[in-house]
Amino acid sequence: MLYSDGNTQRPEPCRKPGPFGRFYLQELVNSGGMADIFLATDADRKSCAMRLLRPTSMLDFTTRSRFLRGCEILSQIHNHEHVIGYMEHGKIEGIHYCQMEYVEGANLKQLLVRGDEILHENVANILIDMATALEHVHDSGFMHLDFKPENVLVTRNGRIRLVDFDLAQPRPDKPQKASKNPGTPAYMAPEQLVRDPFDHRADIYAFGVSAYEVLCGQKPFPGETADEILRRQKEGPAKPPVEVNPQIPLPLSKVLMKCLERDADRRYPIMSVAVLELQDILYVK
Repeated sequence: MLYSDGNTQRPEPCRKPGPFGRFYLQELVNSGGMADIFLATDADRKSCAMRLLRPTSMLDFTTRSRFLRGCEILSQIHNHEHVIGYMEHGKIEGIHYCQMEYVEGANLKQLLVRGDEILHENVANILIDMATALEHVHDSGFMHLDFKPENVLVTRNGRIRLVDFDLAQPRPDKPQKASKNPGTPAYMAPEQLVRDPFDHRADIYAFGVSAYEVLCGQKPFPGETADEILRRQKEGPAKPPVEVNPQIPLPLSKVLMKCLERDADRRYPIMSVAVLELQDILYVK
């Protein structure tokens, strides 16, 4: 499983390839901000992905709790073709780990950067798969809250797996404030950036940003900081995707603009509605 959190410099991995309990770590395939991803084999010599939490200080409860929460949530929702497969999680030699499905491929951000043919040949299916994955997360009672191209794995045959549920939270019955505000500002809804109450519709906004980036090669509200992104959001609606890329069908452009509404009440109420519209527009059933 190959994916990146966008960092250009990889920190020193927490382990070297070799035995790890009943597993064997074959090679490091990626390092994120808080965990390393290894291609591994289990006792039956079957391939899997091992996500290992980096060593934290004794008092770093937040990082450990996020990692473990992500494991627990994934264990409840992984039974879906567009969510990364879960096997188990636990602790070996003092290191928290999560054993997952191994997928050969790259994340959507990597495909965008290099203009990969897989993206061009499968963009309709990729958009629908992304929306369907979020629909499943929401229907399972959770919000992802870190939906972005880096967290969308694309397989060699152009299908996707949604990954990284460390920031996921239960889906509330009504918008609620969060005590903390983690996430990636470029993909966060305005209500998140100003610390107002939010719900699953923040994920729908993040889907709109991600799809816009896939189709237009740029974000709807570019910026280097959360304040700059929020300022651009407040200045007015994004330029419609069809004006950036005239090859985009007008109905598809309208779907993305509805996802990107600044007022959450003007977005799709649930992801299922967006999925149906995308399927109709892109002629994929």
